[in-house]
Amino acid sequence: MKMNKKLCSIALASTAIVLFLILTLSTASAATAQSTSNTAKYAYITNSGATTVSVIDTATNKVTATVNVGSNPYGVAVNPKGTKVYVASDVNDAVSVIDTATNKVTATIPVGSNPWGVAVNPEGTKIYVANEGSGTVSVIDTASNKVIATIKVGNYPYGIAVNPAGTKVYAVNDLDNTVSVIDAATNKVTATITVGDLPTGVAVNPAGTKVYVTNEHDVSVIDTATNRVTATVNVGKYPWGVAINPAGTKAYVTNYGDSTVSVIDTATNKVTATVKVGSYPLGVAINPEGTKVYVANEESNTISVIDTATNKVTATITVGKEPVAFGKFIGSISVQNPVVPDADFVGSPISGSFPLKVQFTDKSTGSPTSWKWNFGDGSDLVTEYNPTHTYSKAGIYTVKETVSNAAGKDTEIKTNYITVTEASKIPDANFVGSPVSGSSPLKVQFTDKSTNNPTAWKWNFGDGSDLVTEYNPTHTYSKAGTYT
Repeated sequence: MKMNKKLCSIALASTAIVLFLILTLSTASAATAQSTSNTAKYAYITNSGATTVSVIDTATNKVTATVNVGSNPYGVAVNPKGTKVYVASDVNDAVSVIDTATNKVTATIPVGSNPWGVAVNPEGTKIYVANEGSGTVSVIDTASNKVIATIKVGNYPYGIAVNPAGTKVYAVNDLDNTVSVIDAATNKVTATITVGDLPTGVAVNPAGTKVYVTNEHDVSVIDTATNRVTATVNVGKYPWGVAINPAGTKAYVTNYGDSTVSVIDTATNKVTATVKVGSYPLGVAINPEGTKVYVANEESNTISVIDTATNKVTATITVGKEPVAFGKFIGSISVQNPVVPDADFVGSPISGSFPLKVQFTDKSTGSPTSWKWNFGDGSDLVTEYNPTHTYSKAGIYTVKETVSNAAGKDTEIKTNYITVTEASKIPDANFVGSPVSGSSPLKVQFTDKSTNNPTAWKWNFGDGSDLVTEYNPTHTYSKAGTYT
């Protein structure tokens, strides 16, 4: 059961195996490593029972290499260029670095206690490691292979994921039933989100707008703009791994307790298919084209390959002992072979009175990995994917967005795009009359003294006469009396 495996790990006497499958664009040789256009696609599968990583050619579904790493390898992550693989060893408290050109371990980096999840930022410059035993996240600089920061999160962090912009890191805290949101710029926890019981796996959709977290019995869907759970999806028994397809339209969840994979439609948050796979599936990953789903079956020592068009298992690959895939570990064609992005965006609303809150949505093509916004009102530049900005003064503002990736950058400027006016104010009624006393018939001149620019008037002189809608009317009282 999922709970038993977790408690064994907490006791640090675990023989439970959590492995990670990662699909990426890698290299078959040192020569092909120099050209991403010729780089073949490989899956890197950690076999904790055998202390190895199996390398699968996803074109042929054959194991082409076996790499020796540390004891109990769990987490795996591949850098965006497909040149390095990072493997977390739960027993050794370290991360092994594999050179994909040679399939050799070139470095071993000490991290926190009992590392599980591993994630790489979009630039490939930082590695984030969830240390279950110490309740921390280690931040590794890939240039030096050194830990440059240690972030305290919740109790027993397992899964970890980085958003597509590289600005936020999500760490799942199993015993706290929470997700810690880390600001990648400051390495500080900026929010803590309560999810379901005993959460483990985590994945961010390609737009960076939703985070999916597997709990003991269901999946929590988090809105990244508000850091709130907006939906809970019931899946199979004891869900663990979760992966989002490149289009962001489907989420695939492994159900350890009933040996199935649930397919979730992300638009409706409904399970649209259930696929039978091998025994005790834990991890899941999707190829860059989104046509195949790879599932690591712990008890079967196999990888099930699912055709996403038919939701059928089309191949079964035998790997090492007790394989598991856990967390985000997908290579991307757009990342591997980037083109210069074409910047574009929309704002809503684009006019109104201040304070005017505008939601900006990136519409750029070419898979940018970073964003920079200038809202035109003198405020600080913002590097979020889809930011919200509030204009506090009346004016007409030009908005500029710059997007970039490894291939280059592009800027979109929308001149005089946002129009902000002063807020309309409710008028404050007031008036004077002259004279205010005398004998009948008494002719009185009424003068409006209202503020905040009224545009309509209605007068009741208190003597039963018709209402008057003039600005400064004159009225004659024909009978003696005291009038309101």
